[in-house]
Amino acid sequence: MFNHMLVPMDGSQLAERVLPHVVATARACDARVTVLQVCEPRRGGETVRSIDALRWHLRTAEADTYLKQVVARLRKAGLKAQPQRLEGRAAEQITAYAHQNAVDLIVLSSHGRSGLTGWNVSSVVQKVLAGTLISIMIVRAHQTPHDPLELTYSRILCPLDCSQRAEHALPAAVRLAKAYAAHLTLAHVVAKPEMARRRPLSEEEQNLIDKVTELNRQEAVRCLDEARSCLRLEQLDVQVEVTVSDNAAEALHELVGRQAIDLVILSAHGLSGSRRRPYGDMTLNFIAYGTPPLLIVQDLSPDQLEQAKPEVIARESGVR
Repeated sequence: MFNHMLVPMDGSQLAERVLPHVVATARACDARVTVLQVCEPRRGGETVRSIDALRWHLRTAEADTYLKQVVARLRKAGLKAQPQRLEGRAAEQITAYAHQNAVDLIVLSSHGRSGLTGWNVSSVVQKVLAGTLISIMIVRAHQTPHDPLELTYSRILCPLDCSQRAEHALPAAVRLAKAYAAHLTLAHVVAKPEMARRRPLSEEEQNLIDKVTELNRQEAVRCLDEARSCLRLEQLDVQVEVTVSDNAAEALHELVGRQAIDLVILSAHGLSGSRRRPYGDMTLNFIAYGTPPLLIVQDLSPDQLEQAKPEVIARESGVR
């Protein structure tokens, strides 16, 4: 499970929206927490040359003071927390620190100092997602903050597609559901097979689609019922949801709203996941369009991911 959590902060109230989730997750996993702030040499139109020594000293001192305050709050909540200040570009420093210090969960606010935008996550979050193969929790900054830092998960959703890769998220879902006596929903959406035709489907073709869909639905029910049976030993409140839809992502988002889910936990990849990308299509959809906090359990290690061509070119040219 998670042993070392990294919590990047930038001094903003939006970034602090993660803190109740940090406390809840760290308590459930008995994890230690590193609170990180990166002092960037650029802010707005300010260039490196325009930063004098005094101004930089004041900025770093301010960051150190802020980190001590955040760490004090987390320690008061019973967590094993430590501060860490770095200098450089935020996303690069976050990913480098995570990889070099055995971090197994990064907790990010969807937005920080730059404020809320029309995008579901900020550019820094996007870069961290793309630059690391570590489990990540994204807390939506637009949600009402919890104060004090006490948070209880009540309804957790864990989407599964009957693959072993998707079940990589189950241990985290079980741990958090047990810790907070949360209702856990295991969900699967059966997609209807596509048949490319320029004309309407014949009755025979439609019957074939219906037959395959029903076979897949039955297998999904069997798979999820089997998972639920295994989880009965954990004394969890587990529900199975199997639906048929032309759009799996939309069906899951609808389920989130209907059940008032307050945490979605899913594997980075499922049955069709590729080793060329750090996240599968369903995970990317929840990153871009999801509304509750999202915990992505990474199922790939860095040596298993094929590097994209831009990464190879950047490395060969010495660009970081």
